[in-house]
Amino acid sequence: MIRPLRFAVLAIAALGLAGCALSMPPSTQSEALVEKARSTVEAFKQRQEPPNDIFRAELRNARGIVVLPGVIKGGLFVGAEVGDGVLLARDDTGAWGYPAFYTLGAGNFGIQIGAEASEIVLVLRSDKAVAAMVNHQGKLGAEVEVTGGTIGAGIGAATTANVGADIVAFSKGTGIYGGGVIEGAVLARRKDLNEGYYGAGATPQAIVFERKHTNAHADSLRSALAIN
Repeated sequence: MIRPLRFAVLAIAALGLAGCALSMPPSTQSEALVEKARSTVEAFKQRQEPPNDIFRAELRNARGIVVLPGVIKGGLFVGAEVGDGVLLARDDTGAWGYPAFYTLGAGNFGIQIGAEASEIVLVLRSDKAVAAMVNHQGKLGAEVEVTGGTIGAGIGAATTANVGADIVAFSKGTGIYGGGVIEGAVLARRKDLNEGYYGAGATPQAIVFERKHTNAHADSLRSALAIN
């Protein structure tokens, strides 16, 4: 039996897939998403507000990251959110790997979005968090513990007191943003985008853990994740 939250996530993702399929092929869509993810990372790093220091510090020690350049508030389900993004992880040498593609869906967020679109970055602090996302499409707040931060105009500080959390979630909206923790969100794999970017048979496990797939197009995003 599919849980209500999982059903909502899959239903929203299916609607998103249908719309994207009509607009552009997966190969083009995946390349555009990587470019938007790079822009999001660079923008978060360059912000001068106090949370920027926390973001850079968390990124410096991250084991992985999920970048969601455009999370849209949907109208079909009350409180539903959906957005495509990429997940990258570090190897034992500290080098960033290549992106795997996902969709974020949730029946409700602990944060309340006062805008139609927002950017969200999940900094994965542990190998456990990376494994939960890649292997099990982890449910945030269940498989892994999340604490929240905020970046953007009008936001005074980030809440990152929970040093034991597996993930720190940073967000920036196009309008007023309320702080808090993302709860109940689920990452669902985008098979079409993974294969569109790397070729048939590309899976998140093969991309992130086995390092079987590469694409030079993602090198600018990987470079943006470096902290000097």
